[in-house]
Amino acid sequence: MRKIVPSVLLMAACFSGSAVLAAEPAATSQSTIDVKAAKQQSYPKIVLYSVAWCPHCKEAKEYFTKNNIPFINKDVEIDAKAMEELTGKYKSQGVPVIVIGDDKKVIKGFSPNMFEKAVKEVQSKK
Repeated sequence: MRKIVPSVLLMAACFSGSAVLAAEPAATSQSTIDVKAAKQQSYPKIVLYSVAWCPHCKEAKEYFTKNNIPFINKDVEIDAKAMEELTGKYKSQGVPVIVIGDDKKVIKGFSPNMFEKAVKEVQSKK
């Protein structure tokens, strides 16, 4: 029952048209792109909380991949610890949630402009 409720909430948020939910079909539960590469390209650490079936998460993953932006993907339906972080630490019932620069900026939902603006804010605080 405890696993069903968060999944139902995620599904409801995704189908409500909210930009807060998203995901992509993935063969593995977690995917990581080298964090060292992020530093070389001057991107801070990027962590994406997602689910496999949500279109907004898929859009974020495709954007990151297309633009060679290193990120860590945490599928909250497969990774219980990631679900705990999402609902506890980040107080979110939906995905995508993108954490930029070791909790320096947390954004809920995804659009390229919103993401790039958040990255610039984090980089300007260095």
